[in-house]
Amino acid sequence: MRIVVAGGGLIGARHIAHVADHPDFDLVGVIDPDPKVRAAAPVAGFVSIDAVDVPVDGIIIATPTDLHADHAEAAAARGWHMLIEKPVAGTLEQADRVVAAVERAGVTALVGHHRRYHPKVRALKKLLDIGQIGSVVLASMIWAVRKPDAYFDVPWRAGRAGSPIMINLVHELDLLRFLFGDVVHVSGFGSRAVRGQDRIESGGVTLGFANGRVATLAFADTSPSPWGFEAGTGENPNIGTTQQDMLWITGTKGSISFPSLTLWGGADDWSQAVQPRDVPCEEGVPLVAQLEHFAEVVAGRAKPLIDAQDAAKTLAVTLQIEAALMGEQTQ
Repeated sequence: MRIVVAGGGLIGARHIAHVADHPDFDLVGVIDPDPKVRAAAPVAGFVSIDAVDVPVDGIIIATPTDLHADHAEAAAARGWHMLIEKPVAGTLEQADRVVAAVERAGVTALVGHHRRYHPKVRALKKLLDIGQIGSVVLASMIWAVRKPDAYFDVPWRAGRAGSPIMINLVHELDLLRFLFGDVVHVSGFGSRAVRGQDRIESGGVTLGFANGRVATLAFADTSPSPWGFEAGTGENPNIGTTQQDMLWITGTKGSISFPSLTLWGGADDWSQAVQPRDVPCEEGVPLVAQLEHFAEVVAGRAKPLIDAQDAAKTLAVTLQIEAALMGEQTQ
C-alpha cells in the first residue's frame, strides 16, 4: 500500500517512521510547506497535496486540526483513502465537510484516535463488556503533564488552539466514549492561571453518559506528574514513562484500575476489604496496529474502528467542554 504523509510535526514524524519501517507499506512522499521538513524526509517531499506526482493509495493527514477538512477534501478529490489524525476537524461544520467529501468520492476515512488500538484498552473494554466488575457505576481519570516551554514557541500553540482540550483531552474523551457510550451531560471549570496565555491549560470535567454512568476527568499541561495515559502506558516516546495508573473504574461487583489492569473484587459490602488481581495482557504499538487496520479497511476486509461520523461525536463533546470551560457557547 503506497502511503503519503501530510504534516511532519510531532505525530506526523511518528507516522512517517512507522510507515517507512513496515514491510506492508511503501512510504512514497511527505507533504509539508516547511522546506526543512521536506529536506529531512526519507522520500520525496511535496509542498501540497496538489503537488504530489507519484501514485498514492492512501494518505495520513497529520496537519493542524483546522486544515483537516481542506486536506480531506483535496485527498478525496484525488481518490485517496485517508487516515486523519484526531480530532477529525476543528469545528462540527468542518467535520461535516470531511464526511461529505468521503461519501462523495467513495473513499474510506479512518480517524486516528489510536488509543482504541492499544492492547490494554482492548483488554479493558472486553473486561467491562463481559461484566467482570458488574455494571459500571463511575470512573475517575487524571491526565497531567508539564509541557516544555519551547512547545509553545510555535505561534498557534500559544493561543486558544494550543489548549490541551483539543490536543490532548480529546484522546481521553474518545477513550471514555469507547468504554462507556454516548455523553449526554457536560460540566466543568477551567483555569489559565499558570502561564497566563489565552487558552485553558487545566481544569476538571464531569461527564454523564446515556446509560447513567458518570466520569470525572482532571487535566493540566502545567504540572509534572506520574498520571497520564502516555506516562502510564509508555506509548509515546516524547513523554516519560512512569507505569502508574491514571484511570479508575468502579462497578457493582468490583473495580479496575488502568493501565495496570488491576482487578479489585471479593467483597460484598464495605465491611470486607476488596482484593487485587492482575490481568495479563499482550504488548503492542497502537499506531502500528492502527496503520495495519487502515490497510484492512481500505481492502474491504474490516470496518473502521472509528470513522468520521463517530469521530465527530467525540469532537462535539470536546467542543462542549471547551465552551463550558471558556464560558462560551459552542458554534
